[in-house]
Amino acid sequence: MQINLQDKVALVTGAAQRVGRAIALELAQQGVHIMVHYNSSDPATVRETVQAIKSHGVDAVPIQANISKPDEINTIFKAIDEAFGRLDIVINSASVFQKRQLLDVSLDDWNLTMDVNLRAPFLITQQAAQVMANNDIPGGTIINICDAGVDGPWEAYSHHGISKSALWMLTQVSALSLGPSIRANAIVPGPVMKPAGRPMSDEEWAKIGERNPLNKTGTAEDVGRAVVYLCQEDFLTGTIIHVNAGEHLT
Repeated sequence: MQINLQDKVALVTGAAQRVGRAIALELAQQGVHIMVHYNSSDPATVRETVQAIKSHGVDAVPIQANISKPDEINTIFKAIDEAFGRLDIVINSASVFQKRQLLDVSLDDWNLTMDVNLRAPFLITQQAAQVMANNDIPGGTIINICDAGVDGPWEAYSHHGISKSALWMLTQVSALSLGPSIRANAIVPGPVMKPAGRPMSDEEWAKIGERNPLNKTGTAEDVGRAVVYLCQEDFLTGTIIHVNAGEHLT
């Protein structure tokens, strides 16, 4: 059965920009109200995202929090309760992405990556499950945004890949532990946006697309539509969708 998302409430972490923003906007088009989490995004960017979400006739409430700190995760859930009084959807999208060979990973690198990419989704899942249990109709859905780290060792991004592989395991454990009322799934985006923080020409970007079976790159909106699909389909839990043009096959 397809779930009607009209007037549902979603927490999207890292929602102010890039893939998180696209996810929030795709959900908003389905009538979902959004708690717009951000950490260090520019205030003007946050305001623009909030207005873009509201343009779809839904509410959008920004909340700044450093999710590497458990106390600030508590702040997010206090804000959700004050703004909406319910929670139906969680998208764990925020992450850090450090390029490090294994022997170059410092303890600080390791702790930051695990705190943001793994511990935060774990703590958010725990709190979300408690809130979802108190909905008028108990239940909800949790979607974790993983990446190529789930498909095998990623030497250049060693600790990052480890964190995302563990996030996929958290997804599966959540599906087993929180059913039948709460579903948990994951998405692996592929080349949907040029890397942040370093210039890349259109020619370089096109060559990245040539590595996959479909010979093309995608868009952040492709990920957003996959999120909507997982939110709507009530017969899916403990599954993972690769939104990457088959990149994982190569």
